[in-house]
Amino acid sequence: MRCARTARTCGRLVLLLLLTATVLLTPAPRLTKTATSAPAPPAPDPALPTVGRAWPVGVRPPILRGWEPPATPYGRGHRGVDLAAPAGAPVRAVAAGRVSFAGRVAGKGVVSVELTGTGDPPLRATYEPVRASAKKGDEVEAGEVVGTVEASGSHCTGTCVHWGLRRGEAYLDPLSLLPPWLLHRGPSRLLPVLGVPLPS
Repeated sequence: MRCARTARTCGRLVLLLLLTATVLLTPAPRLTKTATSAPAPPAPDPALPTVGRAWPVGVRPPILRGWEPPATPYGRGHRGVDLAAPAGAPVRAVAAGRVSFAGRVAGKGVVSVELTGTGDPPLRATYEPVRASAKKGDEVEAGEVVGTVEASGSHCTGTCVHWGLRRGEAYLDPLSLLPPWLLHRGPSRLLPVLGVPLPS
């Protein structure tokens, strides 16, 4: 390569070309997690038992907001399901269990039920805002009333029940407790009755 400039200028040009080639040919550093990165949220339990035998409120209440697990333990999300329900409506245990808490938390009524036969630690269903009629230690059956919907304390625009589910510190989708026949209500169909004479 001929260099018509002074030796100093020519040397700078060669140095600049070498540095540019070094930067372009060096592979990009791999990104790794640092000690300050947020821990991953606990993975949902892949084998939740369908022990639910009743909706907490009504027969098939409208779901105002579904379960939206947060990306991080302290991230935004919705750690339960909001079910539309009028104030004063009965709130039922979805499955058999033992009441582990019945009282007030931050001014709202909360009832928690540890579900029978769901492992160690057991699944715990929680309902709020609820005026408790059951007390801590009560054994309840599926469908048994544990309280009534309170008129205030809900984070919904109207009255609703927030239904949550946890195993230890992990939040889970409470709808996974219900079997398909309770989740989906299709149209009623009348089947023919054979061998029965028509009324005269």
